[in-house]
Amino acid sequence: MARTSKILGSDLLRTSKRLVFSYILDWIFILAGIAVGAGWSGITPNKRPFSLVDSSISFPYVTKEKISSGVLFVLCVVVPGIIIPVVTLLLVPGPTIPKNTPKSLIWRRKIWEWNTGWMGLGLSLAVALLLTDGMKNLFGKPRPDMLSRCQPDVTNVKDYVVSAYELGNAYLVSAAICKNTDSGMLNDGFKSFPSGHAAYSWTTLTYLTLFLCSKFAITIPFLAPRPFTHETTSPLTWPTSKDRSSKTSSPVTPPSPSSSATPEVRNQAAAPPVYLLVLAFIPLALAIYISSTRYSDFRHHGFDILFAAVMGFVIGWFSFRWYHLPIRQGAGWAWGARSKGRAYGVGVGVGSYVGNEGWGSERTTQRDLENGTSNGLSSREGGNIGGGGGQVNIPLDDVRSSTV
Repeated sequence: MARTSKILGSDLLRTSKRLVFSYILDWIFILAGIAVGAGWSGITPNKRPFSLVDSSISFPYVTKEKISSGVLFVLCVVVPGIIIPVVTLLLVPGPTIPKNTPKSLIWRRKIWEWNTGWMGLGLSLAVALLLTDGMKNLFGKPRPDMLSRCQPDVTNVKDYVVSAYELGNAYLVSAAICKNTDSGMLNDGFKSFPSGHAAYSWTTLTYLTLFLCSKFAITIPFLAPRPFTHETTSPLTWPTSKDRSSKTSSPVTPPSPSSSATPEVRNQAAAPPVYLLVLAFIPLALAIYISSTRYSDFRHHGFDILFAAVMGFVIGWFSFRWYHLPIRQGAGWAWGARSKGRAYGVGVGVGSYVGNEGWGSERTTQRDLENGTSNGLSSREGGNIGGGGGQVNIPLDDVRSSTV
């Protein structure tokens, strides 16, 4: 314990500038993706030909949306952006850290979890914007209220016919038939697929749900894999009350159905409190409501909304797993930082962005070697992430040595 405390309080906590700049570069790419995706919304989309007698695009144009773009931004970006640091500052690093852990290390962990929380949120938003707005422009699908926006020139329909065959009066016409002088309103009428509101809400709010489930340990109870053993004791052995409290147990005769004894395997996990389940799934309920308004406001067809919801869910899950450990096994932690020597990439055959060199600065490394205080502790030797009994100490990947 004394050695560990000395390690935690040493100057090895100083981070390599090379590593810091690599994460600044990550942020630059994330923000650039958000900017480019948002910029694509101003591009004139492809305009798919349509029929003036198509009832699916004959709905009225609703001037006052239930969830405007401004409200969507607040609900899906601002609110998660506030919740993430609040939860991080309150819950990290948790109750299992040693009492003598330096405050500098505790705050380092808080800031790192805050940073990864925001990076995941930013990555999810960037991917959703790029895919959604890019697909809107490529497909150019008319919205359900397209004809109300179009104000077609019905007296000269045949001048705009593009269909090869005529079926009664069911012509396919080009967008040139539209006489609406508001180009922004008209162009937006060809951006039905996929639904932006549904995609953005399901992306960021799925990410927020997974983040909350991770920090509050909300997961379906499960049994960890057991190593193969030749022992005759089975996890389904029925122990007595004394056996349940002892470290070793021997096979006993299964009790009768009326016995109050419970199998040992049932004591390996338990369901979280239901109020936590409700708390974590509020974001998903909000995503469902936002998606429904796009249907009731006649902004999107049903398939547009369902596709965007599935896409958003996948993006949210991907962004969460990019920066965070699995909920069942990660005990609420984000992945640690890359090693300084692998901050910008690894070569063929390396396979991991974490090495024994840690992320301390070269100056710190040299001083430790001169003073004889270097200890060579690697991230694999320190910390206990997801350890036995549910006790999770603060990860010592934050104190990787700068020596090999």
